Amino acid sequence: MNPILISMISGVCIGGAVFASQANYSAAIDMIEADLIERLRALRTTSNYLRRWINAWLVIVAAVFLIIWLGFDAFPIAAPTALFMCAGPWYVVRRAAQARRQKIEDQLADAMVMFSSGIRAGLSIPQALELLAFECPKPICQEFHQMAGEYKLGKPLERTLTEAKERLKSENFILFAAALLASRESGGRLNETVERISQSVMELQRLERKVHSETAQARKSAVYMAVVPLLLLIVYAFVDPQNTERLFTTLPGQMILSAAMILNLVAYLWALKILSSDI
Repeated sequence: MNPILISMISGVCIGGAVFASQANYSAAIDMIEADLIERLRALRTTSNYLRRWINAWLVIVAAVFLIIWLGFDAFPIAAPTALFMCAGPWYVVRRAAQARRQKIEDQLADAMVMFSSGIRAGLSIPQALELLAFECPKPICQEFHQMAGEYKLGKPLERTLTEAKERLKSENFILFAAALLASRESGGRLNETVERISQSVMELQRLERKVHSETAQARKSAVYMAVVPLLLLIVYAFVDPQNTERLFTTLPGQMILSAAMILNLVAYLWALKILSSDI
């Protein structure tokens, strides 16, 4: 009877705390929603009913948290599990947006070469952008297609390029857009300028690929470091099942297990941060 009473009291306290902090909850959800909308826009994915999906996922997280805590009496494991579930979708969307942005960066130099060839052939800037929209591979062709479409609908080229810079957040594209705007205002050999920019971008990409290839083994080691503890836990479950069970059934074991989970994740993310190339 005492555990049931304690659980009821805890539930009432949690409900009261949630009710008292509704304003903070709404502010936190607004911040999360704004961040996810920006990243989904970078992925060109619709963000309709995003707030409903966030609230629904938080309800699932709360349910899992209560099941692990009250059903299995494992609060030290329930807390990091809920934390990982909250951060998991945001991390996946963030990595997907970064992957798409990096792919655009890799395709930008070739797009600049194609653009300069179009200018040399006598095309205007809008016509060259339209050429890139149809000839470049995805995902960069989607960005040029949007720019060409907006210009056709009457939006000034300066505003189109400015919005594209804000959307892509690419230093290389900023140089490309600056060359287009400077040529439009003061003239000059635009094709030569764009070619020089593309050559600089290609050289930077070559250095980044070199660093990436030289750190490939270290990144694999980081993955192995993150997976090995789970494999060891499974092995010990067969070798010494009695002591392994104590990690899940006793409070000290649960605290050790949750601390190991958190430290393992922190070590993996730290290793990725150290090995990330920034040239």
